[in-house]
Amino acid sequence: MIRTTSDLCLAARQGYDAIIDVRSPAEFAEDHIPGAINLPVLDDAQRADVGTMFVQRSKFLARRTGAAWVARNIADHLQTALADRDGSFRPLVYCWRGGQRSAAMVTIMDQVGWPVTQVEGGYQTWRRKVVADLYGEEPPGDAALTLILLDGYTGSGKTMILGQLAQEGVQTLDLEALADHRGSLFGATPIPQPGQKLFETRLAEALACLDRTRPIVVEAESSRIGNLAIPPVLWTAMKRAPRIELIVPVETRVAHVLSEYQAIGADAVALQSALARLPRHHSRETLAGWSAAAREGRLAELVTDLMLQHYDPAYRRGAAVRPAALASVTLNGLGESDLRSATSRIAEAVAPVVAPAPGRSSKT
Repeated sequence: MIRTTSDLCLAARQGYDAIIDVRSPAEFAEDHIPGAINLPVLDDAQRADVGTMFVQRSKFLARRTGAAWVARNIADHLQTALADRDGSFRPLVYCWRGGQRSAAMVTIMDQVGWPVTQVEGGYQTWRRKVVADLYGEEPPGDAALTLILLDGYTGSGKTMILGQLAQEGVQTLDLEALADHRGSLFGATPIPQPGQKLFETRLAEALACLDRTRPIVVEAESSRIGNLAIPPVLWTAMKRAPRIELIVPVETRVAHVLSEYQAIGADAVALQSALARLPRHHSRETLAGWSAAAREGRLAELVTDLMLQHYDPAYRRGAAVRPAALASVTLNGLGESDLRSATSRIAEAVAPVVAPAPGRSSKT
């Protein structure tokens, strides 16, 4: 009898030698169980052809044609991607809903002699787990998220410090890395952002790897990072989280932004496109001035104006409704020694923070 499971927690998944997603490459690209490899039993074109055949011609013909393709594709995987696996290989296999595609792969693997397991409900079982984790009720007690926001004006080096905190053993959650975006209108990276489902899978997996009895430092963000929305469980925890505020001179912040965003600064079309997405509460004259500065390559002037007239006021408005700062850390620069010193002070401030008792606020 074929083994089945619906337990997709991190510990359970680590008990398999491989997680195999047999859906088409397009389905896999949209979202998949973390760590899965894609060995499709039908590629994108074959899947589309079988679907069309099923609707427009006959169910029998669609099934016969599909079965032939599935057999060939599984044979190819056995002779290539799976050729070096010995008899002890323990795979976990899934498709969209735990139906015919995964059943075909599992049946052949079982005949080979591998102790294979099929995911009950397929990818949909994983998706329900992610939705429950990120959109359901926040767990009580030690399972609740204890977040600390790393806050500060644009260009304060928050991402760099977050990385250094992680190296020092402080728990961190890098939302911008998970979202492939640097969190502002100008923050697009060369890598396209994932879809919302894949972002949520990355986020759920990152949270599953953290110890919720210890504080987690996360960079202060708006409710959206580029095109992606922060799910409710995390956003609720972020809104109530205490803050550690970075204070950095404006000229240092300007220099940092110019360094970090060189690619968009050198791309006149991308820069104008980003400026066009600015909120329309700025006057036409101001927007026209920024557009001219971008065209003429006056980037230091442009960045300074954007900070003083757009980003800094927006930060002050947001800070006014966020919890009071747990600590403030002043940096005179963003050099290596400045970052080391700031990281040390932040780690000291984070260490005493514990999960709040019901009805009480976090404290040090």
